Amino acid sequence: MDLADIGVTGLATMGRNLARNLARHGYAVAVHNRSASRTHALVREFGGEGTFVPSEEAADFVASLKRPRRAIIMVKAGAGTDAVIDQLAALMEPGDMIVDGGNAHFEDTRRREAALRERGIHFVGAGISGGEEGALLGPSIMPGGSAESWEALGPILQDIAAKVDGVPCAVHVGPDGAGHFVKMVHNGIEYSDMQLIAESYDLLRQALGATPADLAEVFRGWNRGELDSYLIEITAEVLDQVDAATGRPFVDVVVDRAEQKGTGRWTVQSALELGVPVTGIAEAVFARALSGHPEQRAAARSLAGPSLSGVGAEELVEDVRQALYASKIVAYAQGFDQMAAASREYGWDLDLGAMATIWRGGCIIRAKFLDRIRAAYDADPNLPTLLVDPTFAAALGVAQESWRRVVTTAVRIGVPTPGFSSALAYYDGLRRDRLPAALVQGLRDYFGAHTYLRVDREGAFHTDWPGDRAERPA
Repeated sequence: MDLADIGVTGLATMGRNLARNLARHGYAVAVHNRSASRTHALVREFGGEGTFVPSEEAADFVASLKRPRRAIIMVKAGAGTDAVIDQLAALMEPGDMIVDGGNAHFEDTRRREAALRERGIHFVGAGISGGEEGALLGPSIMPGGSAESWEALGPILQDIAAKVDGVPCAVHVGPDGAGHFVKMVHNGIEYSDMQLIAESYDLLRQALGATPADLAEVFRGWNRGELDSYLIEITAEVLDQVDAATGRPFVDVVVDRAEQKGTGRWTVQSALELGVPVTGIAEAVFARALSGHPEQRAAARSLAGPSLSGVGAEELVEDVRQALYASKIVAYAQGFDQMAAASREYGWDLDLGAMATIWRGGCIIRAKFLDRIRAAYDADPNLPTLLVDPTFAAALGVAQESWRRVVTTAVRIGVPTPGFSSALAYYDGLRRDRLPAALVQGLRDYFGAHTYLRVDREGAFHTDWPGDRAERPA
């Protein structure tokens, strides 16, 4: 039997399209699924696209792979992933590789990588972004794992990945869970990006009485400038869609309750552990949570709100464009801050400029300004925050007055803009010479004797608040 170059087990939409992508690039692909009917359907429908080696049993699947074996798992994250890993690992030998291409939590990936390393098996947590279309036509791929596994897998992954200016959107991110961590942050930024786009649409529609079709043209215009990105592009498509059954705008017949699969929540949880303020991502997650409580929203509709008043259309459209761009810069800056913090915490040595490079194509948050992010980190790999890069600092300076007017307008007419508002508050917080945290520390010391530092001398101190109020070294 001819042996396969690489294998894919788990042939739902993403797994099937990834297998097809590999086959289209000339690789012999072993394919397997718990339900054999999916395996046979893949070969029957797409067998003409390349060489597929089907198996009904896991043992046959592993046996059909060239050594060192390379097997990609495309199954739902969680206990099912552990079961498949255990099944494959029992059939493999030292030097073989198991690649998890699902949206696994990075701590699970770290645990699995350590366990398999002890058995001599390479485990690679690979973030794959781009949805079903990206999986087929070229995704952005973020693999972690050992350097040895990258040597064997890298050429294949870079071959099937999206290309921008001839550069593959796939790079070795770092050891153990680094790949899945970076994919998690990618998804968190995606949450924030979509929330900001939704707020832009909502504010313009409510303030100007614009139709979804009108706003589709606005977004198309924005996509020809510095906001050029995949999400802005498809926003115009969604807003232009008309429901065939009712003739109403598609966006008006969709229930206004946003779902989530957990990666945004994971991003915020991780940021809390690392002490990194990803306020834009957090607000996006909470906005989805708020949308998921229709009973509370129904009960609150009688609450008082402001009287709507006229707003200048052309000025507001331009202000929202500027605010959207500025807020997106903040969202990406916070995500890159989180990756930098994790790199220090886990010893990953992440190349932040490379992360911007592989996100330029294939993935959901691909955008024109990622080239600027890459250039910023090329110029200063130790940049404390993207906001102080000269290019971005200048853009924020130009946008800030529009940004402030947008938040003010939204507050005045009662349109919630948590993404815009939190991004602006973060920007202003970073700019401040002193923050009110000094008062917070005083309060903490008063009720809990938690101590505080002084600006004029070294050491920690405590004031005897209930006694003589004298200050003493802690």
